[in-house]
Order: sequence, then C-alpha cells, then structure tokens
Amino acid sequence: MVFQGERVAVILAAGMGTRMKSALPKVLHKIAGKPIIGHVIDAVRAAGVDRIVVVTAPGGQSVRDYAAALGARCVVQEAQLGTGHAAAAARTELAGFDGHLVIAYGDMPLVRPETFAASFDAQARTGMAIVAFQSTNPSYGRVIAEQDGRLARIVEYRDANAEERQITVCNAGIMAAPASDFFRWCAHLTNNNSQGEYYLTDVPLLARRDNVACSIVMADEAEMLGVNSRSELAAAEGEMQRRLRSAALANAVGMQAPDTVFLSHDTVLESDCTIGPYVVFGTGVTVKAGAEIRAFSHLEECVVHEGAIIGPYARLRPGADIGRDAHIGNFVEVKATKVGDGAKANHLTYLGDAHVGAGANIGAGTITCNYDGFFKYRTEIGAGAFIGSNSALVAPVTIEDGAYIGAGSTISGASVPKDALCFTRAPRKEIEGWALEFRTRKSAEKSASKKGK
Repeated sequence: MVFQGERVAVILAAGMGTRMKSALPKVLHKIAGKPIIGHVIDAVRAAGVDRIVVVTAPGGQSVRDYAAALGARCVVQEAQLGTGHAAAAARTELAGFDGHLVIAYGDMPLVRPETFAASFDAQARTGMAIVAFQSTNPSYGRVIAEQDGRLARIVEYRDANAEERQITVCNAGIMAAPASDFFRWCAHLTNNNSQGEYYLTDVPLLARRDNVACSIVMADEAEMLGVNSRSELAAAEGEMQRRLRSAALANAVGMQAPDTVFLSHDTVLESDCTIGPYVVFGTGVTVKAGAEIRAFSHLEECVVHEGAIIGPYARLRPGADIGRDAHIGNFVEVKATKVGDGAKANHLTYLGDAHVGAGANIGAGTITCNYDGFFKYRTEIGAGAFIGSNSALVAPVTIEDGAYIGAGSTISGASVPKDALCFTRAPRKEIEGWALEFRTRKSAEKSASKKGK
C-alpha cells in the first residue's frame, strides 16, 4: 500500500541519557508538566504531520508506551550506531510510504511547529532541507553553505578543521526529505569518521550526488536546546516558562511578577484574570476571566470561575471547582469539591469530597472528615449554610440549606435540617482556684526533683 501526499515524522529517542543520572528515560522528564517527547510530538503534529514513528532503544519500553498512547508507532534501534543508523531503523515501519519525512529529536522540546513546517516548505522547493541556527557552541556541527545559500556539507565539530570551526551557522539535526529517497540514501551511509558512527549529516552529500539540492532553514538557537543533563533540563524549563508567560501577558492576563509564576503546558488563563507572585499551576487548570489568584497559591486539575478569589497561600487539588465570586482564602485546601457561587472559606480549612452550596460560609478551622482509612465519603453543605469555626464534619453527612453549625462542633450521622442550629459542645464547667493549685504543686515537684539530683 502506498501513502501519497502525507507527512511523517521520525523522532529519534534511542539515546541512553546517562548524563541525566536518572532511572527515568531522559525524554520522559517533564517540561511544564509534559514529558519532553510529548512536546516534540505536539509540535510535529501542529506542523501538519499525519504519522509519527518513534525510534527507541531496546530498553525503552516506557518511552514506547508513552508514545503509543499518543498515537505514534514505535521501532527499536537494536544497537547505538549513530543518528543515521537510528533514522534508518524506521524504514520497515514506513515501507510503502511515498510522502514527505522530517527527522526530529525526542530530547528537543522547544522546537516550534513553525520550524518544522518551514522545513517541509523548503524541502518542497529544492528536494531536501535542514534546519540551522547561529551559535559559537563548540559541541555543534558546522553548516557549510554554497554561494547561493544552499547547503554544501555539514561537518561535525570534532571532524572540522580550524577554518570550519570559525563558522557560526550550526546544524540543528532536523532534516526534511522525500521519505523513499531518504531511506535509499541512508542505506549508503558509511561510518568512516572519528566516532565510527553512521552520521545523519552525511545524507545531504548522498542527495547531492543525485543532483538534489538542500535548503537551509534558519531558526532561533533557543529552539534547538537538547536536554542531556539536569542543567539543560532546567534551562529548557526556563525557556518554556518564558514562552508561556509571554503568551499569557499577550492575552491580557494580569501578572504582578511574571518571572515568579510557573505555568503548565495546558494552563488556561482567560483575559482579565489576575495572577499574584509565586503562584504555581500544575496541569489541567482553567482560570476564568476576572478571577484572582493571590500570592503563593498552588493549583492543579481545577477550575476557577469568574470573579472568584483564591489565596494567598491556598491549595486547589484535582477536582476543585470554585464558583463565581467565591472566596478560598489563606491556608485553605480544596480537593474534589464544588464550591458554589459566592461561597466563602476564608481561613485554615480543608474541603475534600464535598459540595458547598451557593453563599455558604465555612468558618476557620473547618474540616470535612472524608476518609476512614479505607473509603472516601462525601459531605453536602447546602446553600446559605453557616459552618462555625473549628467544626469537624464527619462524612457522610449533609448540612441542609440555611442551617447553622455552632463553633467547635463535631457533626456526624443524620442530616442537619434546613435552617436548624446544630452544635455538640460539652457543658461549661469551672473549678475555682484549680490553676493556682496546679502551678503550686507542680513547682514544688520540680524543685524536689532538682534537689534529688
């Protein structure tokens, strides 16, 4: 079967990643909450790629599992014999494919879709294309151009002479070509070089022998950062955060101190919401227009609706759904709970596996006791209910609309009826002079103990 007119990406992800010093494969380390290779897959898809093949090492089952879950096909490079050998490993998986191919790298999370798209466009004009960038970093291969701007050759830095090493146009490794031609050229690669490897960078020379010219697509150096160590992982995170913050600001999100805010790849911040300093967004967060997230709050897998105020020092865990104009204040934690419009929990409260009705007030120190060590249970708090400070609501329990819970109560069992007052305080008791007698007795005991020593 021949597939025509399609685009395919071959993502090389067979590197060992030893400099990461981690049991986790390097391409599964996360940038902005998503594995590195996930960013690469997203980018090539956004560039119009129809099919994706990921090349992995024999021990890369976790990489294969992740890539397959995203709809990619996977092949194994049985031996680490260079980038050209790795790319050629996709040949069998793409047998009969007659479209266009781009080579990408699973450890380069910052390459933009526009760069991949530009490489396809350039390849359509000349027959082949590579991506390059300006840099003086000695670890990169140098791109030697013809007078007309097309590629003459690529030379690895370790194989370059002194003059070639002065060139600042560097090879990114990304390459676009007709798939059938590419695999034919790969079959003629040799390992006659200082590393004894099959270089992908030799493919343009083989194309040139077939009178196929190679375009050079220039991109920003920041896009080309490959992650091979913890420091490079941190650098990639920093660049991704810069992009995400810039996009949020351009979308009219208010940020008092943007450099202190950490976003996830899928954070949705609507225009006119306000984000305070040192706020951290885990994955799956949506903040609606007009909401305010105050300083030092942490949010993940939750929704904050229009006009709500969160924090400072609040934590919204997965399943938190905060209604319009609701207030979640300092040191309040919310998990798997819907908080109704205009409801308030302003201090020192835990709301878990619960529903809080519109306009309800949750006093400081309130806890929904949702777990018995084996199972989770729900707490239902009705609209307009008032929960007094330092209350423990032992689930499963229902506080009906408009009911009041007296401060310091522990409520369990039957529902508290609508508009009722319920409290469980012990009767007050006073013993005259008890405190004075206690202090006197204990002081005497302490003095006697010291003399005995």
